[in-house]
Amino acid sequence: MIEETLVLFKNIRNPDYDKSLKGYKKSGGFKALKKALKMKPEELVELVKSSGLRGRGGAGFPTGLKWSFMAKNTGKPSYLICNADESEPGTCKDRELMLKDPHQFLEGMMIGCYAINCRHGYIYVRGEYFPSIKSLNAAIDELYADGVLGENAFGKGKGLDLTVHTGAGAYICGEESALLDSLEGKRGHPRVKPPFPAVAGFNACPTTVNNVETLTCLPFIVNEGPEAFAGFGPPNNAGTHLVSLSGHVNQPGVYEVRMDVTLKDIIYELGGGIRNGKKLKGVIPGGSSSPVLTAEEIDVEYNFDALSKAGTMMGSAALMVFDEDTDVIKLLHRITRFYNHESCGQCTP
Repeated sequence: MIEETLVLFKNIRNPDYDKSLKGYKKSGGFKALKKALKMKPEELVELVKSSGLRGRGGAGFPTGLKWSFMAKNTGKPSYLICNADESEPGTCKDRELMLKDPHQFLEGMMIGCYAINCRHGYIYVRGEYFPSIKSLNAAIDELYADGVLGENAFGKGKGLDLTVHTGAGAYICGEESALLDSLEGKRGHPRVKPPFPAVAGFNACPTTVNNVETLTCLPFIVNEGPEAFAGFGPPNNAGTHLVSLSGHVNQPGVYEVRMDVTLKDIIYELGGGIRNGKKLKGVIPGGSSSPVLTAEEIDVEYNFDALSKAGTMMGSAALMVFDEDTDVIKLLHRITRFYNHESCGQCTP
């Protein structure tokens, strides 16, 4: 019997947890930020590199390496943008973090800002996530009132501001360059690359775009060390990750698992198996844009490399399960209609 490995969800799974700033500090919150501020930004980048953290938004690109691409000595401000425009069908993990433990995410955001010398970070949230938006704004207000954010956030007169920006319901704005256009007040539309955001992103300034879950991993990495984080998975697949489990299972929900847990274990152990005693027909393992796996192909580790080898991808870790009665043609037609409306034709120059 497998169980969750609680790192990001440690507070959320505690029924007595108080998500206010006071409650978060009581649980050990913001110790990681204090520790990070004693390091040089470039040392922090190397720390995250050595942890093996890969982006949790879909691409799985190494986070520390992405930070290292930021253009330096340009005379322009640097920006960290959090992509919280969680719009991939079946994905709801980032919503949980923003709604139920906002300060853990915001501490990670602040650590990321310090690492790339950012003095103003933006959180671009899916417009329909009203409770999460309210939760984030309330938490940010607490941080300003307590002096954690503001003109001396990083000490020695180095300030940091964080701003929540709500999207307008366009799926395409989950693509980082379309998100940047939307944030600038333009119609969200993917940009031609190069230049890449690290050179000319938000307002033509050096910019890094990271996902909510990615940033929320940072306090643990700083507090416990890169080796502890890397120890939760096989080589090149470090850490725990959040899975949005939905479809024909008895216990749908968001679960936190190690990277060496199999799809089969997630479905039958954490998810309680297929509802109504039905047989499994297949799964969409990484959000609706990932190739389907059949029931015979689910005894595979749920991580970036194992799923890629199996001919699919982990993507946004939205695991959708369908039973023997599902008409796969109708299912794929519905998914195709979604992409036809929301994406097709928008990613060409």
